[in-house]
Amino acid sequence: MDLPGIDEIGSAARIVYETLPPTPQYRWPMLCREAGTEVWLKHENHTPVGAFKVRGGLVHFSRLASDKTVRGVVTATRGNHGQSVALCASRYGIPATVVVPRGNSVEKNAAMRALGATIVEHGADFQEAREFAGQLAARDGLHFVPSFDRTLVAGVATAALELLRAVPGIDTLYVPIGLGSGICGAVAARDALGLSTEVVGVVCAHARAYAASFAARRPIESPVSTVLADGLACRTPDPQALDIVCRSVGRIVEVSDDEVAESIRILFRCTHNCAEGAGAAAFAAVRREKPHLAGRKVAAMLTGANIDADLYSSILARPASRLADYATDAL
Repeated sequence: MDLPGIDEIGSAARIVYETLPPTPQYRWPMLCREAGTEVWLKHENHTPVGAFKVRGGLVHFSRLASDKTVRGVVTATRGNHGQSVALCASRYGIPATVVVPRGNSVEKNAAMRALGATIVEHGADFQEAREFAGQLAARDGLHFVPSFDRTLVAGVATAALELLRAVPGIDTLYVPIGLGSGICGAVAARDALGLSTEVVGVVCAHARAYAASFAARRPIESPVSTVLADGLACRTPDPQALDIVCRSVGRIVEVSDDEVAESIRILFRCTHNCAEGAGAAAFAAVRREKPHLAGRKVAAMLTGANIDADLYSSILARPASRLADYATDAL
């Protein structure tokens, strides 16, 4: 798949901005202190569904709405893609069915229902849920909304375009990888602007499919055991996304659930922003690579904030790390 260029991303931006304004990017002083260098956060946790996915959904549905043969849509998700589909389908009056794996986040399921989607629970993981969604599409004549395609990439590329235009001279941009639309969108925006910014992918060490596939330069299925970074719980890479990642991404960093949890705590203490597991993963990678980042301007995509309250409170309840030092510095 060829990546969208500046004109296509600009067209996608006009569609996106009909529904939501650009999200902010901030340089938080205490976060810079934690990272040991200048670090910017792109706050995709500030969208109407609390995650970046809605940008791609708006572009996909704006084109789908003109197809009068579409009677309804179906998709599979762990949460953020499903909320995007639910919101966008509701906006255009299209019935939406969302398949989630058994044991999926109760609060994400509730959010999708509130947005008008019908929730179907099936399978042990995202891959099984996606396969079943495909079966429903074929059986019921529904349009299957993928988690990765060109329209989605063009839509989510608008986030990186905003960041890279607002903050000149970013040396390294860290982007979490679920199925790949976010990182491919970041690459598309960088290339469209003709920048030399290094794009670094971030995966969970307990969901290594993209890391293993990147190293082997071919798709490799890998088991998923993360209990925190459900947005990164990919068992099988998308071949088109993997091809772009292999061509255009500098490297992939693996972070553990414990590192993600610590980053969730740090992001709250230093910025008072909520981050879900996948949303905190990029900053976890910044922390992991801290010894190599001195003097560099880096950025991390805070891709979402949709974490269940009980899980979030249990993470924040762990002992504070160097909080007294930060409090003293901030006075």
